[in-house]
Amino acid sequence: MKQGKEVENPESRFFAVLMAAAKLPGVRINREAYLRSALARHCSEEEIRRAIEETPAAAGITVELLDKVANDSIRYETAKVSALSAAAGIPGILALPATVPADTAQYVGHMLRIAQKLAYLYSWPELFSDEGGDVDDATKGMLTLFFGVMFGTQSANAAVGKVAGMLAEQVAKELPKKALTHGVVYPMVKKVAKYLGVKMTTQSFAKGVSKAIPVIGAVVSGGLTLSTYLPMAKRLKKHLAGLPLADPSHRAPEGDVVDGEVVEEHQTFAPADAELHDADTTALKLEQPRD
Repeated sequence: MKQGKEVENPESRFFAVLMAAAKLPGVRINREAYLRSALARHCSEEEIRRAIEETPAAAGITVELLDKVANDSIRYETAKVSALSAAAGIPGILALPATVPADTAQYVGHMLRIAQKLAYLYSWPELFSDEGGDVDDATKGMLTLFFGVMFGTQSANAAVGKVAGMLAEQVAKELPKKALTHGVVYPMVKKVAKYLGVKMTTQSFAKGVSKAIPVIGAVVSGGLTLSTYLPMAKRLKKHLAGLPLADPSHRAPEGDVVDGEVVEEHQTFAPADAELHDADTTALKLEQPRD
């Protein structure tokens, strides 16, 4: 009975999908390799080296240049996820039990890919400790908040800004694990996860309906993915680019890099209840991007 309740819990449902997607091949982005490849055509070798060893902001790379690189990554990931979504729509209604879960997993996987790429460009630390290991709770919480920003939740915006402030003040090389797992940010992680669990269920249903008719379903499914993934990626890009963490002019003094835990500060957030209510009442409609 308890297990059944966990399955019906939107928060547990979201975390299950997130963890499954994080284990898919090619989902985890190597920060060093990505930054070297993405910045190669735009920056000097010294700038790239410092961006990798510290952050792009520490290397003095402007937000304007990072925006151009981010747009290239968004276009690449959007084209890839849309093509895969369309291909998953071709088999038709007889293959629904197989294609819908696979499509959802690859969609979330590509959300993870672009979230990592944007985070690394805008000076966030490494999110995954290794290629095949388990995802720690701090990373799970941070990714949840990134997804919340992509879906347009104001509480996720506030929480991401809070974590970015912690990192910027301390020039930390690690996520603030305490804040994300049982500290000031943790309650928002749980509420955003609940919201996303409801939202993703309704989106999966919409995709399932679009796949009921072969060929036509492929076009509809690919179009649905394009119309949702692109604005969500742009929304996250806009938010991360606007944080002081990404701006070279806000960089802390030399020599203040912290390898350990970031000290928390007390801060309250607006409740996510309104967003959770919105997930139930406007389930099939994504908010328009605020670009």
